[in-house]
Amino acid sequence: MDKSPPFPDYHDYDRRERPVTAMAKDFPPDYRTGPHQHPSGQLVYALYGVVVAHTEMGRWVVPPTRALWMPPSVRHELRMVGAVRMRTAYIHAEASRQLPPHCSVMAISPLLRELILAAIDIQGPYDEDSRNGRVMRLLLDELRQLPTLPLRLPRPAEPRLQAVCEAIVAAPDDKTTAQGWAHRLGVDAKTVHRLFVRETGMTFGQWRQQARLLAALERLAEGAKILDVALELGYASPSAFSTMFKRQFGVAPSAFFDQ
Repeated sequence: MDKSPPFPDYHDYDRRERPVTAMAKDFPPDYRTGPHQHPSGQLVYALYGVVVAHTEMGRWVVPPTRALWMPPSVRHELRMVGAVRMRTAYIHAEASRQLPPHCSVMAISPLLRELILAAIDIQGPYDEDSRNGRVMRLLLDELRQLPTLPLRLPRPAEPRLQAVCEAIVAAPDDKTTAQGWAHRLGVDAKTVHRLFVRETGMTFGQWRQQARLLAALERLAEGAKILDVALELGYASPSAFSTMFKRQFGVAPSAFFDQ
């Protein structure tokens, strides 16, 4: 595996005073950047491959046609699922104030995709009223109006709940109920449900479903068959898995990476 620094030249981009700078970087399968942060906001987009981002607030899975927005100074680590062709836009802290104040996954419109690619070619200083300046302003305008998507798995701070969540992520096909986890923790089921809602904003069932769906995205990105993924994640049949997947993401798993 490549042992070079995660972004050998990212300091040349994330500390510039211009509102937007962009860079291209390709990574081998299973590459991990190590924890780091940027003074600028960062838009992580992959032309190919899937990126998994970890922060103190949770885990995000970012497939092609999606991008992860991270505000300035968010400490994070990126993991590549398969070979990844990453295209990153750094948004100066001042310009970032008009974007979401928290990490979020966004749909990438065809226009924004082309703007990101165009921004990568703009390396030198540019005037605000020039063609390059207008490209960067349009990129920011497009970012501000994009919808966010449910590709986040919140990370609880409560130690007992952390143990439950880590076990679910490690074995997403585990069918232990909230009552079963309550028994293991020595509390009642109502306490488990209350902790999940308080710590993650989701019920126990919603969080476990989200963990399974995000695990499915990673496996599908690796080329696994839908039948195998459905069974690995504890679904009774591929159709049951596909129904749940489409309900959450709006398309069937077979079509997700072809959008």
